Amino acid sequence: MNLPSAAPGQIIIARHGEPDLNRYEKVDWRGYERWWAAYDLAGLKPGQTAPEELCAQARNASTVFASTLPRAIETARACVGDRDLVIDPVFVEAPLPPPPWPGRFNARTWGVYARCTWWLGFSRGRETRQQAELRARQAAAQLVEASNHGPVALFAHGWFNRMLRPALRAQGWRCVVDGRDDYWSWRRYERR
Repeated sequence: MNLPSAAPGQIIIARHGEPDLNRYEKVDWRGYERWWAAYDLAGLKPGQTAPEELCAQARNASTVFASTLPRAIETARACVGDRDLVIDPVFVEAPLPPPPWPGRFNARTWGVYARCTWWLGFSRGRETRQQAELRARQAAAQLVEASNHGPVALFAHGWFNRMLRPALRAQGWRCVVDGRDDYWSWRRYERR
C-alpha cells in the first residue's frame, strides 16, 4: 500500500501488535479471567516489525495517543520511537467478562463468548456496553479536538477501535482507508 502521509484533519487509529500471550491456552471461565488480567499486563511478542505504512502515517501525526496498556504503548513506540505520547485510559479495551459457563475452551474462544454476552448486557459488574459507548464518544471527541492542530494517531485495541467508528461518524468523519482489524492494522479517518 503506497499512501500519502497524514494531513491536518486526519485521524489514524491503529490496533496494537501481537501480544506475548498464548490465545490457544485451554481454560475454564475463571481461568479466562486470570488469562485476561495477564493479557492486559503483557507486552508485544518479540520479533515483530511494525508495518512501514502505519509508521509513516504515525510519524507525521502532530499528536500521538495510546491506551495505558503495555501492548498499545509498545506498538506506538515501535512506530514513533521516543516521541511524546498522550497515554490515556479513555482508550483502553472494552472489558471481556466471561459468562460463568461450564467447560474448558481456548482463550480465543472465551473472548468470543465474553464479547457476545457483554454486547448483550452481561457485564458482571464491569463497564457496561452503554458505559463503553459513552467512553468511545468521549475518546472520539478528544481525537477530533486534537485533530484541529494537525493529524492525529491513536494506538489502541481492536474492539474499542471499532466502537470509535460510529462516534467519529456522528461527529462528521468518514473512514477513507480501512486496514481491517488484525494486529498492526489501522484505519484513516477524514472530515466529511
